[in-house]
Amino acid sequence: MRRTYKNATQAGWDRTLDLRTHPFQLCNERRALTLRRTTLAPDKTSPLRLPTSQPILTMAQWSRISQLIQYLPDETINDFYPSVTFAIEVRHFLSEWIEKQKWEDFALEKTEQESNARALLDEIIMMLQSSSQQNANVVDKMKLMQMSKNMSMFQHQPLQFAVMVRDTLRKERVLLRAMSQVNNPQQHQEYVTREFAFPSMQAVDHLVLKVLELQDLRQNIHQVQEDLNWERQNYESLQGTMDPTVSEVTRLQNNIQQLEYNVNTMATQFSLQFTGRRAQSYGTSTREDTTPADYRGGWPALWVASIPSERLWTVVIAKSKKKKRFQLLLECVDCLDQCQTQLLSKLKAWRWEQYKATIGHPFDENLNVLQTWCEQLLGVNGKLRQELMLIVEPIPELQERLGQLLQLLIESSLVVDKQPPQVIKTQSKFSTTVRYLLGEKIAPGKPVVLRAQIINELQARSLNVTPSDNVGEVINNTAILEHNTATKTTCATFRNMSIKKIKRADRKGSESVTEEKFALLFSTEITITGCDTPYRIQMISLPVVVIVHGSQDNNALATIIWDCAFSEPDRVPFVVPERVPWKVMCSTLNSKFTSEVQTHHNLDHYNQHFLAQKIFDKPDFNDDFSNMMVSWTQFNKEVLPGRLFTFWQWFEGVMDLTKKQLRTYWSDGLIFGFIGKQHLHLILKERPNGTFLLRFSDSEIGGITIAYVAAAEMGEHKQIIKNIQPFTKRDLDIRSLGDRIRDISDITYLYPDFPKHEVFKKYYSDPQTSTSGGYIPVSLLTKVGMEIGSVAADVTSVAHHTESPNNAARYQVPQFQQFSAQEAITQEQMDTLNSSAVEFSSDHSVFSDEATGEMDLVLNSLLSFS
Repeated sequence: MRRTYKNATQAGWDRTLDLRTHPFQLCNERRALTLRRTTLAPDKTSPLRLPTSQPILTMAQWSRISQLIQYLPDETINDFYPSVTFAIEVRHFLSEWIEKQKWEDFALEKTEQESNARALLDEIIMMLQSSSQQNANVVDKMKLMQMSKNMSMFQHQPLQFAVMVRDTLRKERVLLRAMSQVNNPQQHQEYVTREFAFPSMQAVDHLVLKVLELQDLRQNIHQVQEDLNWERQNYESLQGTMDPTVSEVTRLQNNIQQLEYNVNTMATQFSLQFTGRRAQSYGTSTREDTTPADYRGGWPALWVASIPSERLWTVVIAKSKKKKRFQLLLECVDCLDQCQTQLLSKLKAWRWEQYKATIGHPFDENLNVLQTWCEQLLGVNGKLRQELMLIVEPIPELQERLGQLLQLLIESSLVVDKQPPQVIKTQSKFSTTVRYLLGEKIAPGKPVVLRAQIINELQARSLNVTPSDNVGEVINNTAILEHNTATKTTCATFRNMSIKKIKRADRKGSESVTEEKFALLFSTEITITGCDTPYRIQMISLPVVVIVHGSQDNNALATIIWDCAFSEPDRVPFVVPERVPWKVMCSTLNSKFTSEVQTHHNLDHYNQHFLAQKIFDKPDFNDDFSNMMVSWTQFNKEVLPGRLFTFWQWFEGVMDLTKKQLRTYWSDGLIFGFIGKQHLHLILKERPNGTFLLRFSDSEIGGITIAYVAAAEMGEHKQIIKNIQPFTKRDLDIRSLGDRIRDISDITYLYPDFPKHEVFKKYYSDPQTSTSGGYIPVSLLTKVGMEIGSVAADVTSVAHHTESPNNAARYQVPQFQQFSAQEAITQEQMDTLNSSAVEFSSDHSVFSDEATGEMDLVLNSLLSFS
């Protein structure tokens, strides 16, 4: 983008400017000035500059912002620096002074800061006027004077100006922080365009400024009307000195009366066409030199002779201003409508992101920005309604629009800030928080009581009708909206809610109770300050599933996951598709897994492919599953082939195990995870003996197993891939995975070739010191593939080793059972201690794969006497 401008001080000399490579050059047509880099000294060609007596300023924040201007779209620059109120030229030339002021001290509600805000505003205006007077360039002088006049519009509301500058500096800092995360400068343009393409608070700021302009225009109209009344009085005093028989005077009187009537009735179809009429329409002018400059030669002689020449000009100004006032009022209402539409879209997006957080999507729960937006729009609506009241003749169309916008804003400002649990067990306590974004505007007096009730899917589809059928009994279902002055929030917190009983709808076919969805409906009646009538407001929670027993929790959560992942934003409650593409399902599983485990280590391609093979029951299928459709039935209704559990039950068990026992192992990339038999044998068949990997059990819910390469048995010529019995959460509670890996001597290298003692060293438990009371610590040892008969010999070996303190420390791991000196030891416990081995075994019917090794836990207990 290149543009050519004429330098006002050197006629005929063209300067060609590249606006995208020069950071201080303006980026829209209305700014015909060029800003130069601050690293360059001002020269004679700098079009808008402060007096040369001032030093070159060192700009901190602005110097960095200036480097980004070349990447910002024109719309963003216009939003950051509106030319009418806070032009970019002002920000540039007064940058050091601006950044030294304490703008963060200002807020619209801090009226005590108004005098300080006015002082800063006056100082800016004075600096601009001083620069204008000292500038020899006529164009620059006029531009600076215009900027100072624009600033003067804030004289009646200086706090508004201070807050505008504060918000501009805040937006600059947000932009700088965001851009600092983009390492490649070439990505700046794409990043900024994406981040600032959507409407934000700039639209509200623009609306507020329009309302200020409207109020200023009303005050000007009032002043012009007073001037017109004064002129009318003067004209009436001249009537006695004029000859009433002169027809021209009579005609002029009629014209003036008609003009005054038009002003009073505020006719909006006024046109200045009569200003172009020549003197022939009114007679011959003999006093041209006394007429207004813009209408020389266009007015009758008797008018000029008898009436002050400014009279008709005053009438024209009054009429023009009233027409402009109506147009500006209409523009303000349109702008308010647009801003409120954007706000409601933001609120809807916030609720949608809140729901998506259920499956692990990122979510910013901060509502403060949206609350400020709501409060500003409510204030603007009130000011516009006041402006309509001050108009002589009402405008019903605008009044009706403002009333509808007001009602919609009040009804849409109720938000479920903290959602109830989406799986609720009857007779169990739960909590939830509802927030009202216009809480500071609630009329004082009677407290606002919020009521909660549970509704079914059919009732959720007709919220405009008060639910007549009670589908459940909710205990502690009322709360008062309370305002917190510290956080400036107004919330109703239901702390001890409970569903006593629930009435279920008739189920269809094989539908279970865990597939039925309900919701909580919050409602109240509220009165806003400045509004005569109360408003009935309500808000619905996210869908919930009600269960009566803990065993239903897993299936109920599956219903919520499916609903959250695959529902549409504007759906009919609670419609959700029955089938979805695998690529969408796979993304959901990965998002849920990483968020639940709280890790950044995603499921890789091999994990995802195995999950697809499992849910579709196609273990030999190696093609792409992406576009294959997976159904709700496959997800959590039908059990997996040869198993007693569904896909979701198995997957959720793995998530739970990883979250509670294996998070760091998974995050460090030590667990291969989901892998099928074919792939397992493929990657391990060429590896040396002792190579192993950790994979999630295919046959047991919530289990992890070790697959390793074992030496060929007698008579065999090839290696064998063995799988150790899966460790469950209970097993890992007794002895950690790291210690178990250390115990097993048959495994030496983590796939592909990492020595296990190097990668798992930090997971090994430290040796325990001797316990009090003269007892020796008890240790557990994991044994794989040993017969019970060989355990006694191993115990003797261990006893021999523990005669040395160093060897004893080798086997001291988290103790299995210990007794204090004060406790009595029963005969049964003594028998246990004297036993040569204690075997802990799981259900051998769920051993995985064909070469499952037997795993024994040996308790080595040695007693010594001092």
